Amino acid sequence: MNKSVDFSQPQRQSLPGILVMFANSLQKTVRALWPMLLIWLVKFDTLNKLVFFGSVAGVVVLIGVISYLQYLFFTFHIDEENGEFVIQKGVLNKTRITIQLHKIQQVNINQSLIQRLVGVHKLEIDTAGSDKKEASISAISHELATILKERLINHSQLETIENTENIREEVIPTSLIKIGLPSLIKIGFTSNYIKSFALIFLFFTTILENLQQLNSEVIDEDKVTNYLDTLPIITSFLVIVGFFIGLVLVVNLVRTILKYFDFTIQKSKQAIILSYGLLSTKNTLLNPNKVQKIKITQNYFQKKLDVITIGIHQASSDVEKVKEKDQIEVPGCNENERDAILKLLLGQLPQKGTMYLPNWRKLAVNTFFFLLVPIAISLFLNHKTEFVTWTEWFIYAAFFCVFAGVMLWFSFKNYKLFVSEDFIIKQNGAWDIDTTIIEPYKIQAIETQQLFWQKATNIGSVTLSTAGGTVSFTTGNYTEIKQLVNYWLYEVETWEKNWM
Repeated sequence: MNKSVDFSQPQRQSLPGILVMFANSLQKTVRALWPMLLIWLVKFDTLNKLVFFGSVAGVVVLIGVISYLQYLFFTFHIDEENGEFVIQKGVLNKTRITIQLHKIQQVNINQSLIQRLVGVHKLEIDTAGSDKKEASISAISHELATILKERLINHSQLETIENTENIREEVIPTSLIKIGLPSLIKIGFTSNYIKSFALIFLFFTTILENLQQLNSEVIDEDKVTNYLDTLPIITSFLVIVGFFIGLVLVVNLVRTILKYFDFTIQKSKQAIILSYGLLSTKNTLLNPNKVQKIKITQNYFQKKLDVITIGIHQASSDVEKVKEKDQIEVPGCNENERDAILKLLLGQLPQKGTMYLPNWRKLAVNTFFFLLVPIAISLFLNHKTEFVTWTEWFIYAAFFCVFAGVMLWFSFKNYKLFVSEDFIIKQNGAWDIDTTIIEPYKIQAIETQQLFWQKATNIGSVTLSTAGGTVSFTTGNYTEIKQLVNYWLYEVETWEKNWM
């Protein structure tokens, strides 16, 4: 393919993008009105068919016209003189988005199922100054998107490219790591239990609420209750728990495979390319120099199966508001792949260095708030309401004390801080053990704290803030903390590397 690619001139999206915009608008409309649509379907026989289908046709035509106008008024180009990427869009309200090239830290090329059917991709641009995507192009060919993302992420000031084939040869990436299906299955069965349970709970409560509003007899609660009553209490409990555990595992597995299928990591020029997804594919291009924080997560089962999850945090103006789906995560890698990824992102394997441990009072305080206080509250409530018999209360309290005590002990045992010349590493967690890694020269602010009752025992806390999140170490030796703070401040002032 020989054709001129001049990003200095305003360009429109691919023509099939009209279908993508139409499908997205239609999907949003259906999702917003689905409770009403459900009611209409149940009462379809009593509706005026002419009015119903006429309304549906009118909405579809209106969405189609709006989609065409959105395509017509959407343009993008690179302002070489000012070093900016410019997007202009809007039908009635015109919007001009300007992004400085040197602030771009991540470029994603995604492809939903609809975009895959049409044959286009979505390009998203992320900078350090926002908690959301700065700009996106919904419909662009893969070839043009590949050229544009390389141009944006590398901050190049090259002249206009005349030969697309030459560029394609230049940007062909080198494959480094590929996460196979067996590793994804292991991760799917050993992680994200709480998230999947919350998703299942939200789904069932929403369905039940809408069915109750319709006075539907789809689910006969009496039959379910009578069936469980015929079983012994322990059997009923095991049936319910087993059902939800099985459902959580299945949902976990399906979500993991759909999201991370065919996960590959490649190296291209100064950037790293991550691509994955089954129905909806995602292609992320990031600059290793702008990685602020790395979190490695592994629990007991994952350690036995040799699978690890790596989270990559980049700069953001408000890290707490960054959506989870926008976080970069590498699932299911083994130890060798983990080391290869760390070398790629950090240039070397991080060394733990000197170890610092918390004071035993950390365990005492956590035991008071997370074990003794809940027991006291449940004791008070049961005394007032007699919700369960005292024999049952003692049994439940004993189970809770054992479980909470074990979790608190492992949480305290795993809580450590390691400091070397090039890295700061924090380890914490009771079940899922998190190892957080930052480089001292990327620290933006340091906060130390010592409460008045901690002065006598010489303990305190320190919080290290980076553009990608914070790392805190509490109830440590305050004298050692102050010495570390002085050392880190010196490194920040004298380090010559640039992380932006």
